[in-house]
Amino acid sequence: MPQPTCPTCRVPMEEGFMIDRGHHNVTMTAEWVKGIPERTWWSGVRLKGKERLPAVTYHCTRCGLLQSYARANVT
Repeated sequence: MPQPTCPTCRVPMEEGFMIDRGHHNVTMTAEWVKGIPERTWWSGVRLKGKERLPAVTYHCTRCGLLQSYARANVT
């Protein structure tokens, strides 16, 4: 995927990632999950059998806009 340009400022955006805090405050990267969230009492949200992709986030250094993308082929 080519480096995105900010739609507001028209400057190149820098690649990064968002973090999530898991069980025992473990740091993990954010993921995109296909479908509608199904709540469970044990783990919060059911993930079994659902497609999951890592989320990559781009940041505009001028205005601060964040844009996230879920890519199957992250390098």
